[in-house]
Amino acid sequence: MATTSLLDRRVYALADVDRLLALPSGTARRWINGYQRAGVLYPPVVRFEQTQDEGVTWGEFVEARLLAEFRARGASMQRLRPAVVRLREELGPYPLAHASPFLDVEGRELVRRVQEQAGLRGQEMLVVVRNGQVMVSAPVNGFVGDLRYGTTADREVAAVAPARFGGVVTLDPLHQHGRPVVRAVPTEVVAEQFRAGESAERIAELFDLTTAQVEQALRFELSLVRSA
Repeated sequence: MATTSLLDRRVYALADVDRLLALPSGTARRWINGYQRAGVLYPPVVRFEQTQDEGVTWGEFVEARLLAEFRARGASMQRLRPAVVRLREELGPYPLAHASPFLDVEGRELVRRVQEQAGLRGQEMLVVVRNGQVMVSAPVNGFVGDLRYGTTADREVAAVAPARFGGVVTLDPLHQHGRPVVRAVPTEVVAEQFRAGESAERIAELFDLTTAQVEQALRFELSLVRSA
């Protein structure tokens, strides 16, 4: 019996992606499903083609997470798109949500060739050459540092654990429907308790967490509020 890839698992709505990645409203829709402006159609970067599907798979979310790194540096999504399309042709669906393009030597060489063919330069580059070695660029390095890869041969991204929150907050499509959690406790639940007047120490006792874990959950939730 054929098994379904974790990356195909439907986890979020498009608005959830904006919130979880601290993106302006509507950004995920443009990246994942494309858009039209002033009579010009801008094809999706993440999907093969525009659809009516409002749901977002885990693989689409992971790829949007990488695009968010490039957006933070002012990169053009439409300039990146040809390279993503070419990598999809070479590696199959969700090429950016596997370890091989970035962690394997052969994979990085493939990415280098693809980005040269696509004419990527400067802040849009996925890999760079340093001292004769092909290395991931700064945006990709920030992305990879937040990922937890599966142990199967294809090494799909199994979870996202943002390093800036100590790797304590985790988004896992197989747990809590992908909601951000600290251990098994949703970060939004931690924040609700804090807003209700409970101290970090008391919340830690209630949910069998450490105070440090509670504080990281609160920092994560605060970052979402600030971006909104």
